Amino acid sequence: MEIRRALPQDARELLHCLKMRSKYAVLLVFVIGLVIIEKENNFISRVSDKLKQSPQALAETNSTETSPAPAENGSLASLRELDAAFSQLRSRLHNVTLQLAGDGDPGPRRHVLLMATTRTGSSFVGEFFNQQGSIFYLFEPLWHVERTVTFEPGGANAVGSALVYRDVLKQLFLCDLYILENFISPAPEGHLTPFMFRRGSSRSLCEEPVCTPSAKKVFEKYHCKNRRCGPLNITLAAEACRRKQHVALKTVRIRQLEFLQPLLEDPRLDVRIIQLVRDPRAVLASRMVAFSGKYETWKKWASEGEAPLREEEVQRLRGNCESIRLSAELGLRRPGWLRGRYMLVRYEDVARAPLQKAEEMYRFAGLPLTSQVEEWIGKNTQAPRDGSGVYSTRKNSAEQFEKWRFSIPFKLAQVVQDACAPAMRLFGYKLASNPAVLANRSFSLLEEAQPSWVT
Repeated sequence: MEIRRALPQDARELLHCLKMRSKYAVLLVFVIGLVIIEKENNFISRVSDKLKQSPQALAETNSTETSPAPAENGSLASLRELDAAFSQLRSRLHNVTLQLAGDGDPGPRRHVLLMATTRTGSSFVGEFFNQQGSIFYLFEPLWHVERTVTFEPGGANAVGSALVYRDVLKQLFLCDLYILENFISPAPEGHLTPFMFRRGSSRSLCEEPVCTPSAKKVFEKYHCKNRRCGPLNITLAAEACRRKQHVALKTVRIRQLEFLQPLLEDPRLDVRIIQLVRDPRAVLASRMVAFSGKYETWKKWASEGEAPLREEEVQRLRGNCESIRLSAELGLRRPGWLRGRYMLVRYEDVARAPLQKAEEMYRFAGLPLTSQVEEWIGKNTQAPRDGSGVYSTRKNSAEQFEKWRFSIPFKLAQVVQDACAPAMRLFGYKLASNPAVLANRSFSLLEEAQPSWVT
């Protein structure tokens, strides 16, 4: 009887022992699983970090690091295989690029922004890039945005307009021309529009295949200059943009350079900013001719002294000069995001030596200056007399750039000098102390350009 009672007790102890062992086994498996998961997470994290590096960083890492022992660390071996595969892919893509481009390396895709204000010679300087066959150039595409979206000057509204302009520029640099359909009025139908502002000033929009056969009974206000084309097909224009090696945009509607920082930090873009400035006395004289109605008060005050010059108009002039100065000072400080990406150019220097300044701008942008551009500059800067029209780009530039000195009354020049003195000193424009100095061409109002203006 005692033996029979003992057997069940032993069985119970055995079962209890097995239960305890199974619990420890489950716990052990759980711990081992955690260790394995942690190692895999570390490996995935390292691969992710490796993938985030730029191709140049990958190449530098591969060339400097010592070869790890595969037997000691399988993850490092996998990373080396990943790097090798990535390098091979880069090499294949580079070879394909060369085949598509023909002989020679076309170099990286550049995005050039010519940033100016009205009547500073930006149309003339913009032609330096419009005449280069490998550049897709757009003349004042932000005109449509300004016409459609109304912002009051100053404060939050000025910030809002700058952000809209910046985002539109980014899409245009990426050849997303469909973004303009949100602002062109009347709205395009089927991606066709006869209302593209100054289409004729952009050669890329007037070449085949963008220049489609002309359509009867379709009025195009800003038609191509040398040939008749149908309404602009935005799809064809976007395709032409992608086929060109580089993109250049000209605008007089961007004032605050700091708002462009996201464009220069976008890895898809390689932006170069050229800020064009001009003596503000010359700018005012030119605007009084080109925009006569807006400056009626200025003209009456200068000639008759009857209508008082309103303070808000002087403040607007001062605000424009200050925004230009602040942007230039930011560019010349060379913050990290702008280093090597900003160039300050005076229109007067371009007018005196157009080919030399064109070479400097192309060198800054990392682009080759072609014979096309050189021929255009020679033909359009040595005209016997200035071309007709306030928007003409055909000028005798060496004689033309100081004509304003004989057309602006000294009292107006004084107003500009008082409002814009800080900007004028920064850009090397001398102040005229009396009417005789202003009208004396032998007395230069221009200091020598500073080498530091090219970053």
